[in-house]
Amino acid sequence: MVVHRDFLLASPGAVVVRLGELVVTGGFWATVATSLSRIVIGFTGAAIIGAALATLSSASRVAEALAAPLIATIRSAPVVSFIILLLLWTDSSRLAAYTSFLMVLPVMYANILAGIRNRDRALLEVAAVFRIPWLRRVRAIDVPAVLPFFAAACRTGVGLAWKSGVAAEVIGVAQGSIGERLYEAKLFLESADLFAWTIVIIALSVAGEAVVLWGLRRAQARFVGSGASVTTSRAGATP
Repeated sequence: MVVHRDFLLASPGAVVVRLGELVVTGGFWATVATSLSRIVIGFTGAAIIGAALATLSSASRVAEALAAPLIATIRSAPVVSFIILLLLWTDSSRLAAYTSFLMVLPVMYANILAGIRNRDRALLEVAAVFRIPWLRRVRAIDVPAVLPFFAAACRTGVGLAWKSGVAAEVIGVAQGSIGERLYEAKLFLESADLFAWTIVIIALSVAGEAVVLWGLRRAQARFVGSGASVTTSRAGATP
């Protein structure tokens, strides 16, 4: 307002107008779908691999000793270092998926491992004494114990996946992505576009977190019922 240059900082009204112009175009939804699919792939891969590594680490000290330095390195290294390194190995279309995977993996690993180690020892002893089948024990004891820790990891990981994934798209100028739109906003000094796409990213992150947590709440309610049945069986079987 002082220097009469709107490109320095667009007004809220200009941002809303620009956002309204974007959402009615097919290109907007194609761009959202492109970035969303890549980041979902990275986040899902991190959840699966993180759970597998945490399970192995809880069962084997050797596996934990091998995984610990790798996880510590990924957690400590700057995200831009991974992005530049990945650009040397792969094309920019896969950059967001790989980057979000690497940034979310340590969060998933640490939280799931903590959940496994905080299981109710009394229930585990009961399962062993009464020879409860392995699959039923996992459903009734292990999963309900780990789910709150997994939910905490998802709450952090979804936002981290979006921030790192879009940053990778900006640096790699991934074609047809939200990161490319942000890069173009910088090139053409379109601060209204910058804020409009930033709002889109925040909305997608919040919506993604809500969907994941909703699914986990439903799963937790289901598994808590299974845990209650095991406790009831324990009480009835005690002489």
